Amino acid sequence: MSDTALLVIDVQESFRHTPYWSDADVPPFIERLQALIDGARSRNIRIAQVFHLRENSPFAPDSGFVTTLSPLVIQPDAVFRKRKHSALVGTGLDVWLTQQGIRRLIVSGIRTEQCCETTARHAADQGWTVDYVTEATLTFAMTDAGGRVHSAEEIKAHTAMVLAGRFARIATVEQALAG
Repeated sequence: MSDTALLVIDVQESFRHTPYWSDADVPPFIERLQALIDGARSRNIRIAQVFHLRENSPFAPDSGFVTTLSPLVIQPDAVFRKRKHSALVGTGLDVWLTQQGIRRLIVSGIRTEQCCETTARHAADQGWTVDYVTEATLTFAMTDAGGRVHSAEEIKAHTAMVLAGRFARIATVEQALAG
């Protein structure tokens, strides 16, 4: 088994039921993430799937939406549920990674600048080597306090810029799978 694990963070139907959801970037995101998942499986890289939970929302456990975003196909080695931005807070994921002998993490999922970035920073600070696969993350346009709308691509570029060389190696699917 590899000493690498793929984290698939918050890739769940809950997002389709939010006011900011957009289908615009979903097809290339799903294609790249599916390639990453399939590549990880073929290389004996463990896969951890993480779901975000929040009461009174589409992220509530009883909403029926805390399921894998369609049409993604994933058979994770372990599933974790979180209530914080970092997948490493209060989930047991850190314990599982340590028990599996994992030294390197590949980060993917939804939202690029929120739970994915937070988990990457946290993991790096905890001593894991992190590959951040921006093309296998998804986010949505946001408006700043001054009223400027930032596109999903701008947000992804900013996240890659602030993580690169400090918290993670920014990698393509192919680079992350090559190690």
